[in-house]
This record gives sequence, structure tokens and C-alpha cells, in this order.
Amino acid sequence: MLLHHDDDGVVCIGQAAHSWISGQLARQWVPTPPPAVCLGAEQHDIGMAEWDRRPELNPDTGYPASFLELPLATHLALWTEAPERILSQSPYAAVLVSMHGHELFATKRELTPEIERYLREQERLQADLLERLGADPGEARVHQQLVWAMDHLALVGLIPEWAPEDNPVGDVSLHVEVAGERHVTVDPWPFRDDEIRLAYPGRRLTETSATEDELHARLAAAPWVEVEVRWTRLPRRA
Repeated sequence: MLLHHDDDGVVCIGQAAHSWISGQLARQWVPTPPPAVCLGAEQHDIGMAEWDRRPELNPDTGYPASFLELPLATHLALWTEAPERILSQSPYAAVLVSMHGHELFATKRELTPEIERYLREQERLQADLLERLGADPGEARVHQQLVWAMDHLALVGLIPEWAPEDNPVGDVSLHVEVAGERHVTVDPWPFRDDEIRLAYPGRRLTETSATEDELHARLAAAPWVEVEVRWTRLPRRA
């Protein structure tokens, strides 16, 4: 769950909605990536979709726990299930989802025995699928970098403190900055259109909740709204 605060309350944006934005960005990439790669970008947070329907309450805020506030056991369980949820759609996309989760826990979390076990399991899954598909691990790594970069671009519009940042995709390094409210700039510009505007659907909450039942009832009744983010080229400095 992504929580976007504005003057009217908090917009609760599901991780699957965010990853849908990632997939739309991937389809704008030049040249267009293979369909399974775009699917991997679009579904990289598939493990969160069911959780976001009835999210846990953060008792300190009265709002849903964001993806940054999930307990480690919950986070690991969701990411362990994620490749299996997309496997029947595309085994190659399942590889990319597995690699994305592996990168997340290997680079963004302090290693624990539980995380190390998860990493080993995902490495075995990736090796098995890649071998049975006859796919090139090096090419898969570049595709995983593309998914990671699109994920970051789809997040930084709502979490501006995550920029500036540089994301490698093969031989290219994308420099990402925030130019204003919900306005992200990228250099070099890798997309087909000169400007991209996409809207994140979410449910607006104007009151906090004391229990999860209360939270779920409020989410069920909350109005749907959209939060638009814009991506453009980074202006060249004189």
C-alpha cells in the first residue's frame, strides 16, 4: 500500500496499481521490451494485491500500514508467493518478479537468517526456470534492471525523497530527479513520447481508524480518486 497525503486526507494506492504504472512506463521504453518483460514490470507487486484488499492497520497512524511498514515475516511471505502467482501467465515474468524481490531484500534490508533463506530459495527458483526456458541469465539481469528502474520511476513521483537516483539498465544509467510536486525528470530520456502523464487510482480516507475492521469498512466505502504524476526529460543546464 502506498499512502499519498494531501490537503483532503490520505489516498490509499494499492501496490498492484503502482505496478500497473510501472508496466505502462515499460511499454513506452524504446525499443519496446518483449511482452513478458512488460508483464513482469506490470505485475512485479502481484504478491501484494490480495493483502491490499484487507491491509493491516498501523495503530500509530490509524491508516493502513504502507509497504515500508510491513513486518518482515509478512513482507517475506508476500514476496515468496509472488513468482508463483504469475507463473501460469509467464514463467519468464515469474523469473523477473523473483529477481525483483531478491534485489529488494539483498540491497534494501539488513540480512537476517530469514532473508538469507529467502534469497537462496529465489536463486534456486530463478536458475531452474531460466534453465528450463533456455533463457540467457545475462539478458534476464538487464530485463530485471529495467523492471527495477520502472518501479523506481513509478514510486518516486509519490515519494520524492527517493530522488535523485541513478538506475542502470544495461549500458544506460538513468538519472532521476524530482522537478516539482508529482513531476519527475529523467536523463537520458528513454521513452517514446516526449512527456508521460499517468494516474494512480486510490481510495481517499479522511478519518483514522482504531481497529482493522473499522479500517476495512472505511476503505470499502471510500471514494475512488486519481493521483496524476508527470515524467519529462531533465532540462539541459546552460
